[in-house]
Amino acid sequence: MSLRINDTAPDFTADTTQGKIKFHEWIGDQWAVLFSHPKDFTPVCTTELGYMAKIEPEFTKRNAKLIGLSVDPVGRHEEWSRDIEETQGAKVKYPMIGDSDLQVAKLYNMLPADEVGSDGRTAANNATVRSVFIIARTRRSS
Repeated sequence: MSLRINDTAPDFTADTTQGKIKFHEWIGDQWAVLFSHPKDFTPVCTTELGYMAKIEPEFTKRNAKLIGLSVDPVGRHEEWSRDIEETQGAKVKYPMIGDSDLQVAKLYNMLPADEVGSDGRTAANNATVRSVFIIARTRRSS
């Protein structure tokens, strides 16, 4: 399935660095920016997440939440967030989804076209593609 502008963002339940979330409930009446990164502890991804941590207050001012995702497990994200704070000078306060079963990556069509699924993955297709989704709030204020 490919997502298009004005489609309803798929809902999911996932483990994150801030506990289990049900995505639409987590969004609530705010906006969400869901972004994926290929791999924890890589130089470019580290600087990207550090930069997002630095500017997160600007999103908060605009009633928007940040949430990251990669195929690495939550435990690895937790280790990585400490590394990001040390090397980038910013603490990651937004949740990071551990998507090792590719559930969210598949829902949001974040994988390479030649992805074969969880069996037979190689280093070339083992990571989520860099993607960003701006998701409108799920409940409107009256």
